[in-house]
Amino acid sequence: MDQQNIRNFCIIAHIDHGKSTLADRLLQLTGTILERDMMAQVLDTMDLEREKGVTIKASAVRMSYVAQNGQTYELNLIDTPGHVDFAYEVSRALQACEGAVLVVDASQGVEAQTLANLYLAMGNDLEVIPVVNKIDLVSAQPDAVADEIEEILGAPAEEVIRISAKTGAHVEQVLEAVVHLVPPPHGQREQSLRALIFDSHYDAYKGVIAYVRVVDGAIELGQALRLMSTDLMVEPLEVGVFRPDMRPTGKLEAGEVGYVATGLKNVADCRVGDTFTLHGNPAAVPLPGYKPMKPMVFASAYPSDAADYIALREALAKLQLNDASLTFEPESSQALGYGFRCGFLGLFHMEIIQERLEREYDLDLVFTAPSVEYEITRTDGSEILIDSPVEMPDPTLIAEIREPWVQIDVFTPTEYIGQVMDLVTTRRGEFKAQEYLDARRVLLSYHIPLIEILTDFYNDLKARTRGYASLDYHLEGYRPADMVRLDVLLNREPVDALSMIVHRDQMFNKGMKLVSKLKDVIPRQQFDVPIQAAVGNKIVSRANVKAIRKDVLAKCYGGDITRKRKLLEKQKAGKKRMKMIGSVEIPQEAFMTILKLDEE
Repeated sequence: MDQQNIRNFCIIAHIDHGKSTLADRLLQLTGTILERDMMAQVLDTMDLEREKGVTIKASAVRMSYVAQNGQTYELNLIDTPGHVDFAYEVSRALQACEGAVLVVDASQGVEAQTLANLYLAMGNDLEVIPVVNKIDLVSAQPDAVADEIEEILGAPAEEVIRISAKTGAHVEQVLEAVVHLVPPPHGQREQSLRALIFDSHYDAYKGVIAYVRVVDGAIELGQALRLMSTDLMVEPLEVGVFRPDMRPTGKLEAGEVGYVATGLKNVADCRVGDTFTLHGNPAAVPLPGYKPMKPMVFASAYPSDAADYIALREALAKLQLNDASLTFEPESSQALGYGFRCGFLGLFHMEIIQERLEREYDLDLVFTAPSVEYEITRTDGSEILIDSPVEMPDPTLIAEIREPWVQIDVFTPTEYIGQVMDLVTTRRGEFKAQEYLDARRVLLSYHIPLIEILTDFYNDLKARTRGYASLDYHLEGYRPADMVRLDVLLNREPVDALSMIVHRDQMFNKGMKLVSKLKDVIPRQQFDVPIQAAVGNKIVSRANVKAIRKDVLAKCYGGDITRKRKLLEKQKAGKKRMKMIGSVEIPQEAFMTILKLDEE
C-alpha cells in the first residue's frame, strides 16, 4: 500500500480507562474481526489478562479502513498496558508509532498513569488525539474532563472526542481523527532494510517470532536477514501481519508493522530493540534501540522440587524474550537449594511473572521476600551493589549504606488528603508538593524509600481512599540510610531465605511481627522449636513452637512412682536426641508471611 495511506498509532491510558474495549470497537468497525468471532478484550490473549482485567503485553493488529473521503487506509494499532509496572511496554510500543490515542475516563478524569503515558508520548514527538470514554455512565462528566485535558495538553476542550467504547457511540470519530491527524510514516522504501524489533514471543514450531516496524526498505520471504547487534544471520520461515492472529503475507514494506518468524531456538539471540537488515546489502547504522530498563524489585525463585531447576531456567529465558525488563541469575540457598535471583519493575510485575511461571510452565515455586538494590561503601573505599540480604557484608566492614528513594505522585479526592498523608509519613515519606487540580481532586507528591512502597502500600492506599486514589512513581536516586540485616533462626539455625534488610528504627517492630507470624505457620515438631529474630549477635525477638506431647504415662494406672519417672526420663532423652538431629520443615506460607507483615 502507498505509504501516504498508512497510519501507525497506539492507545494509551491509565489502568481500567477502557483501552482494550476501544480496541474491540475499532476492530469491529473496520471489519477486521467477524461478529461471530467477537469477544471482550479480544487483543488480551493471556488468561491472566482476562482474569485481572488488565493488559500486560502490548499487542499489535492491522486494520483496513475506508474513510469518509473514500480512500482506503491501512491502520496499524498497538494496544498498550496501563499499569505503572508495565510503563516499559508502553515506551517500546510508542517508538513503533507516529500517533497516540489518549483515553480518559469521563467519571474519573485525568489520573497518574494518564499523565505518565502522555509525557512518554510527547517525549517521542507523537501526535496525541485526546478521547473521553465512558460518556454513557451516570457519573460521567465529559465536559469537566475535557477541560482538564485542555489544561494539560493545550487541545481545545470542544475538539476532544467524546465516546462510549462499550456502546460504540461516536467511535468512528476516533478512526477519522487518526486518518486526518496522525502523519504517515517517513521511511524510504528504496534504501537498505532497517526494521526495529519492538516485541517478540516464542513459538514451539516457528522459534522466536519478532514483532517488527519496518522503517526503511522491505522484508521479503527468501531473503537472508541479519541482526545488527549480534551479527547473526536469520532466514525467515514466515513474514506477515497481525489481523489479530498471524497472517502470512510474504512481504513487509517501509512504514508497515508485522512479524518475522525467525526459526531461532535460542531466545537470547533475538533481543527487543535490535535492528533487522539485509544480509547481502546491510544498512550502515542500526536504529536507536531502547534504553535498558533497570529492575527495581528483586526476589529469589526456587523450585519446590530440585529436579525442576532446568525447567525453571528455560521458562525464565522464554519469559525474558518478550519481557526485557525481567532479569535473572543463578543463586543457591541453604534452606531451599538451587534457584534464581530475579529482578522486576515492581510488585505487580513480580506477581504476574510468578503466576505465568506456575500456569504456563506448570512449575511449583517458592518465592522469597522482595528486596531492593542497595549501594554500599566499604571501609576500604570500594563500592558494591547488593540486592539480597545474604550478600550484605559484615557491619564492621561497612562505611555507608545508601537505599533507593522514589518520587510518588498520588491523585486523590480532597476528603482523603489526611489519610494519604498519614499513610506516607508512617513509612518514612517526605512531603514535596500539593497541587489542586480542581475543587474535588488534589495531586500530592512525596519522596519515599522504595522499600516502603513495595509490599502492600498500593493496597493500603486504595483501602484508605475507597479505591479513588491513583499512584505513579519513578526512581529519584540513592540516600544514606541506617540499614541492618534481620536474620531468622529456626532451632538456632539461620534460614537465609527468610532474612530481610530493615531500617534500624524498625528492627524490633519487624522482628516481633515476623516471629509471631512464623509461630503460627511453622508446624509443631516432636521437640520445642525456638524461633528467633536477630541483628548480628543481638536477639531482638523470640517465640517457641511447643512440642507435640505424647502421654507416655497413659498405660500406668497407679503403681510405683519410679516406673513413671523412668518413662519420663526416657522420653526426655529421646526428645533431646531428636532436637540434635531433627530438621524443621519450612512450609511455603512461612516465606509468604514476610509479604504480609504490615497488613495489621
